[in-house]
Amino acid sequence: MRTTLTLEDDLSRGLKERARVSGRSFKEVVNETIRRGLSTGEGPTEDGEPFRVQAKACGFRSGVDPLKLNQLYDEMELEYARSKPDLAVHEP
Repeated sequence: MRTTLTLEDDLSRGLKERARVSGRSFKEVVNETIRRGLSTGEGPTEDGEPFRVQAKACGFRSGVDPLKLNQLYDEMELEYARSKPDLAVHEP
């Protein structure tokens, strides 16, 4: 996968130096370094308090009938299909 990555100057210099000394490409050195860092990554600390999610009932806004959501979806799907001339629209 090709991606753009912005490195701090000191990291870039260190990676380029490793590539030069080892005779490998910059890409190989970057991939190896990231792999090594991910494989030795630190796990969660034992003394930390566990994260807990507080659930909150939200419900629907007034005027929204949850029993008609499928009908709303069908209407939106038809509206989308009408906006695309290459799609065939079969209305009931």
